[in-house]
Amino acid sequence: MKLSLKEISEALIKLEEEKVLQLVKEKIDANEDPIKILEACRKGMAEIGKGNDDEIFLTDLIMVGEIFNETLELLMPKLMSSTSKSLGKIIIGTVEGDIHNIGKDIAIKFLKAEGFEVIDLGVNVSSQKFVDAIKEHNPLVVGMSGLLTLSIKPMKKSVEAIIAANLRDKIKIIIGGERTDEEVCKYVGADAWVNEVIEGIKIIKKWTENA
Repeated sequence: MKLSLKEISEALIKLEEEKVLQLVKEKIDANEDPIKILEACRKGMAEIGKGNDDEIFLTDLIMVGEIFNETLELLMPKLMSSTSKSLGKIIIGTVEGDIHNIGKDIAIKFLKAEGFEVIDLGVNVSSQKFVDAIKEHNPLVVGMSGLLTLSIKPMKKSVEAIIAANLRDKIKIIIGGERTDEEVCKYVGADAWVNEVIEGIKIIKKWTENA
């Protein structure tokens, strides 16, 4: 019987590590599109993160992150770009006051697979650290990640710091996280927002191709 990608999402939601990895291996052996497999994993992770901030258990976030990283290890050979030429530098970090790294780390894996050079600033990143990193690395794009609603104001603060440093016209800024939308994007002053990594990669590739 052919297994559906939805089964991967459901197994991930239930944190069934062995089942998730077995399903992923079967899909790889069947030459399933690795992007579709990762999207199934992302949907499962999104379901876990749909609860209110207080209802999201840290242990669940850690566990789902570990499972996802294992699936990425299986899929990376299929995802790696055939080109050795870097498509450009990208700075990415989880904003100040937020220590969640799952979404950020997923994005980094995808960006590296596409051929970008990624400078990971980590979590709880201050506005000044974003500014310093832009001055040091001269990136094409800056990505700001945040899982919680309280991450929105630090995103705005960081963009304002970049403007104050006269660096805003040199870069594109994209924000990501389950709480982001068009209204938040405008409030923060970013160029784009995403809560799906595949869409984010498309936007960034379009920006860099036109740079």
